Amino acid sequence: MSTARTPASRVGVRAGLMLAVTAFAGLTAFAWPLFLRPESGVNPIQAPLLFAAVLPLILAVVVSELTTNGMDVKGLALLGVLSAVGAILRPIGAGTAGLEPMFFLLIVGGRVFGPGFGFALGATSLFASSLLTAGVGAWLPYQMIAAGFVGLVAGLLPRAQGRAEIALLAGWGFVAGFAFGWLMDFAFWPFGIGNATQLSFDPTASAAENVHTFVLYNLATSFGWNLGRSLTSVALLILLGPGLLHVLRRASRRAAFAPR
Repeated sequence: MSTARTPASRVGVRAGLMLAVTAFAGLTAFAWPLFLRPESGVNPIQAPLLFAAVLPLILAVVVSELTTNGMDVKGLALLGVLSAVGAILRPIGAGTAGLEPMFFLLIVGGRVFGPGFGFALGATSLFASSLLTAGVGAWLPYQMIAAGFVGLVAGLLPRAQGRAEIALLAGWGFVAGFAFGWLMDFAFWPFGIGNATQLSFDPTASAAENVHTFVLYNLATSFGWNLGRSLTSVALLILLGPGLLHVLRRASRRAAFAPR
């Protein structure tokens, strides 16, 4: 089976720079507890809310760039269909031990259609699913960027064929399941359990000390959810991945996306 890609979203220089800025802003938003110091005068509760206000603007700009200048009509239609499917898939496992089948679709979509499409698919799928489940809140921009990273990295994975490709995607699915949970937990950990426990964020501690405390906190509270998400992605990629890869690659060839 050929692994040649026909990107539905072509990432030009400007779009690439915007993706890089978005990645930097997103990682800063997730990792802010490592850099917050008492002398900064920033309240730990205010920091994620500030990023939640800024991130949607950055997301809107980069997704607009990817879709307006990087996709033709066929690519936009495909993005809309897959985003709708992702939005439907996500609530299926909501509230059940972290089972989230949507991530498998983001990985396959990013793999077939490229990193730009994968990022846009992750962001739009999370946005659409939040509307379906009334899950709109300060956490939504974080979820959109984290899901965008899942599709983005899938599109950057090295070429492989057959079982090697499925093993590669399954490996990323396992890692991505944990990475998504870690990023989301880390951004909201400082005020999630207060400041009076042994697992609480300490603004006076070093970055290494806070990371160590967070690892213990995450193992105690979220390990099962992250493991469920990872194993679900791995199982779906092994069972359904080959067939969906074939279908989407065939659709890609038939669509013959217009060059930019």
